[in-house]
Amino acid sequence: MRPAKGLASRRALRCCGLAILAVGLVTLVLAETRAQPAPDEGASVLAADMSLADAMRGGDKSVARRLLSLQFAFTDEDGKIHDRRDFLADLKGMAAATTSDPKVTAYGQLAAVTGGRKSTQGKSAFFLDIWAKQKGAWRALTMQNVMLSETAVSSTAEASAGDSKSAECKNPCQTIPYRVRSPAEQDVLNSFLALEKARIAHDADEWAKHVSDGMVLYRSDHPPVTKAVAIAEIEREKESGSAVTVGEIQAARLWVYGDAAAMIATEVAPDNSRPPYRAARMWVKRNGQWLMTISMQTDIQTP
Repeated sequence: MRPAKGLASRRALRCCGLAILAVGLVTLVLAETRAQPAPDEGASVLAADMSLADAMRGGDKSVARRLLSLQFAFTDEDGKIHDRRDFLADLKGMAAATTSDPKVTAYGQLAAVTGGRKSTQGKSAFFLDIWAKQKGAWRALTMQNVMLSETAVSSTAEASAGDSKSAECKNPCQTIPYRVRSPAEQDVLNSFLALEKARIAHDADEWAKHVSDGMVLYRSDHPPVTKAVAIAEIEREKESGSAVTVGEIQAARLWVYGDAAAMIATEVAPDNSRPPYRAARMWVKRNGQWLMTISMQTDIQTP
């Protein structure tokens, strides 16, 4: 009987050893997997953006359809919106020349591609293409063009010198016509409302809290505006007592993907100091705070 017990013990030890070895191998494999570098999302986004541009020029609706999100919309340099259906129906009409100096910035599940391109009318436009990671693939969420200028003029809001009383701002300082779908969306909107409220109040310090250091504003017929330039402008307006108005939101769409968000909106200046415009914005969440990282405003051209 004792030999049998000894044999059983040796078998038990052998099985235990094999189990420990197996666990060790699995742990090693998992550790090596975690150690592998993350894929270059920027390269993947740029490749998708170039594929979409090629499909547009070639009129390849099959390829374009796979690259467009169901929520896709395109705003051309005249401020006209083309939804997904109309975009695909006139694909070659939307075609653009090869982009110049494209820059990709990835924010987790959202990414922005910016650069220059010529429209079908031969106009040189600056563009913002926003891509979203949907079901494991990058798809275009929105595309927008804007015609910029080198002339340095007031860019972040409209101001009237000599009138220190800014217009009452309910929309977009207190609320906007949008149905919030999640706590994350509410957090993004709270940051946006606070940003606009600070702008009206000439509060550069508060405004800066809701904007990333690398933020750039692009607006029709204006030069690009950095965060530092915008802050200096707010401070100048405060010193001169200039009244400021910001665009009222007429309609908006908002998407939150992890720690990044995008919003497109149609806006109107309450005092008609500028034409109505389409705005595309992106936010990134850093240290628990939503920061606007890019804003593009394309004036709506009347026929």
